[in-house]
Amino acid sequence: MTLSIIGAGFGRTGTLSLKLALEQLGLGPCHHMEEVIRSPAQLAHWQRVAAGAAVDWDEVYAGFNATVDWPGAQVWRELAETYPAARVILTVRPESEWWNSFSKTINVVVGQRDHIPDPHMRGCMAMGHAIVFERAFGGVTDEASVRAAFRRHIEEVRATIAPDRLLMFNVAEGWEPLCRFLGVPVPATPFPRTNSVEEFWQVVKGGVPA
Repeated sequence: MTLSIIGAGFGRTGTLSLKLALEQLGLGPCHHMEEVIRSPAQLAHWQRVAAGAAVDWDEVYAGFNATVDWPGAQVWRELAETYPAARVILTVRPESEWWNSFSKTINVVVGQRDHIPDPHMRGCMAMGHAIVFERAFGGVTDEASVRAAFRRHIEEVRATIAPDRLLMFNVAEGWEPLCRFLGVPVPATPFPRTNSVEEFWQVVKGGVPA
């Protein structure tokens, strides 16, 4: 199995909802940061990526048909080159909404990474800091700089990926644009809506001191 769908959108742009949608459409399994949190073997792959080491993407994504969310979204260029037949989905949302969500979730837990008692979760957040905060944001983490990085990322993906290969997608749009892009029927069931701020903290509960 090789990747046929590459999610290039930053975390907190509806990536978990997209993961569930792709799997409901039969286009999974779909990789997401949750897979890294669940798997020491996955963490080891991404620690090598964070350290700048070469990896075999077929090995990293063995068993997966799609990927969304960080850490994969940070290597969208490499993945798009490695899997030239794969389609690219860039999840987007209004910038102020994204910052509001990001600042209450990922920004908090990664910032407290050194105080997380569970060693695996601590390793996940250290990897996340290296890939997201150092690479995506260039090590500058004030609000204005992070929001600028969010805008810049969207423009870089749009400028790089051919229009017929790229879908800019707000999960609030539901099934129609996604299914049209992928050439699959629209399900009769509602589009998945998940990973609110509260649900995010349920995933990482116990890993961050109260």
